[in-house]
Amino acid sequence: MKIGFIGLGNMGGPMALNLVKAGHEVTGFDLAAPMPEGVAKAATAAAAATGADVVITMLPNGAILRSVAAEVIPAMTAGAVLCDCSTVDVDSARAVADQAAAAGLGALDAPVSGGIGGASAGTLTFMVGGSDDAFAKVKPLFDIMGQKAVHCGAAGAGQSAKICNNMILGVTMIATCEAFALADKLGLDRQKMFDVVSTSSGYSWSMNAYCPAPGVGPKSPADNAYKPGFASELMLKDLRLSQQAAESADADTPMGQLATALYTQFVESEDGKGMDFSAMLPRFEKRGRG
Repeated sequence: MKIGFIGLGNMGGPMALNLVKAGHEVTGFDLAAPMPEGVAKAATAAAAATGADVVITMLPNGAILRSVAAEVIPAMTAGAVLCDCSTVDVDSARAVADQAAAAGLGALDAPVSGGIGGASAGTLTFMVGGSDDAFAKVKPLFDIMGQKAVHCGAAGAGQSAKICNNMILGVTMIATCEAFALADKLGLDRQKMFDVVSTSSGYSWSMNAYCPAPGVGPKSPADNAYKPGFASELMLKDLRLSQQAAESADADTPMGQLATALYTQFVESEDGKGMDFSAMLPRFEKRGRG
């Protein structure tokens, strides 16, 4: 396929490179990031989209997505698909899909899980919203860039799945860190705590696969001085998106609200920025009840 790829940073760059390695013709555009080897450089986003079968975007937020979509949609060929892999607000995803449909284009919102490592290894999970036809057209590309693509429903469903998942992740990580801090103060050995909880009703991905306590469980960012696998500021971004969606949908999410407030404090007023989101554990270690 002929592919336009807009946004070639830490995630987009390796995703585009995997498409090139699989034999696709990729033309890229980014304001700052270098082009991966084998990706042709376009002078503008519209130029990258011209003549493409699929245009993939990987962008920082919904406002930038809307701006890029306004530029590339008029340049795209009828029947082509605009596939946004950014994590953005549901309303922006749906607005861009409507704009694409009005221009005779397919549109998918396809945020990813798996981080920079997954992007490089081609093992991302895609959560996809959009039409059956658009999904079928892009599925071979998802299979190159990732290990799984779940068609979640109509436009906006991919973003909805991503932010619901990450709201759970933020809440469970905080609970896991709180529990380790409490265990410490009760004199319970961390390894014993892990051995019990990881095989009992308190188990979770945050405990079992990404344990925030150094030296306990599988290797995680906690074992690397909390250098980010998933940065706290990115967790905060996703939690804020979850609360924006909850506000729009009139959903009661008190735990999501509290997790958002705690990560806001951690990132903006404490030392959480640039740390892994599991660095909440040393934060709680230092704090008392008051």
